[in-house]
Amino acid sequence: MFIDEARIFIKAGNGGNGCVSFRREKFVPKGGPDGGDGGDGGNVVFIVDPNENTLIAFKYRQHFKAEAGKSGQGANKHGHSGEDVVITVPLGTILRDEATGQILADLSEPEDRIVVAKGGRGGRGNSRFATSTNQTPRRADSGKPGEEKTLFLELKLLADVGLVGFPNAGKSTLLSRVSSAHPRIADYPFTTLQPNLGIVSYAETKSFVMADIPGIIEGAHDGKGLGFQFLRHIERTKILLFLIECSEENPVEAYHKLLSELELFSDKMMKKPKFLAFTKTDLYPANSDVSIPDFGENIEVYPISAVSGNGIDRLIYRLGEEINTLKTQV
Repeated sequence: MFIDEARIFIKAGNGGNGCVSFRREKFVPKGGPDGGDGGDGGNVVFIVDPNENTLIAFKYRQHFKAEAGKSGQGANKHGHSGEDVVITVPLGTILRDEATGQILADLSEPEDRIVVAKGGRGGRGNSRFATSTNQTPRRADSGKPGEEKTLFLELKLLADVGLVGFPNAGKSTLLSRVSSAHPRIADYPFTTLQPNLGIVSYAETKSFVMADIPGIIEGAHDGKGLGFQFLRHIERTKILLFLIECSEENPVEAYHKLLSELELFSDKMMKKPKFLAFTKTDLYPANSDVSIPDFGENIEVYPISAVSGNGIDRLIYRLGEEINTLKTQV
């Protein structure tokens, strides 16, 4: 099951209390203060696990609490610090404080690790308060409480190429053709109900990641259809690949409708490089030329057939070249 949103409560450990104690040994009836400090509470830490690709684990567990620090003891024994609680999330997870709406972390690198809630400090024992004028202090600090938060987790898949098209435009068929991914494919709309990722190999040793999301319909930016909840997954992609069927009554109008939905969802989409695959060209009669409409000067158009394979290699190689160019510009 693919889940890309979750709400959880986290609580760092409280600090241990400091100790009030005095040295009591044979022949030392009135020893000085020897109360130890309390240990610090454990932190709540988030790390990226590259093997995870969904937030489904948080469907079954929504509360996470780190261990409290131990209290100090006599003989200047300090309490042990509490153990951290470590929470693993998929690459591309955003952590947001639900109370303030502030983004606390955007875990978009494989090595990302962040402390989101800090444990409370341990209290000082009475040995810390001894002075020349107060040699028998009976004061010790209580441990400080650990931080607690309710977090909203949002997963945005990381991919190089995002496939954009209406339902049944052939996105899943293309992904299954060029990668080892096995998305569900059928000849009716909304076959894809969750994002799919595939690794596309080209030029022998090179590869990139392609993402297929559920089809977009008019009004998707406003919550209609299935596209709205998954549009976020192409926000991070380097390139947008639009798929328009050659059998569309007005392919140019269809392309501009898709553009409009993306722009209304996020104007950042318009700044990404765009390519267009004119799909299902196997529907043309054999040996006939494919008539490509004028989609505009700002987009490269590639007629393809995911069924026959025509035009696929040329498109994939061009996408790979563009990705390499973008990487060198970073």
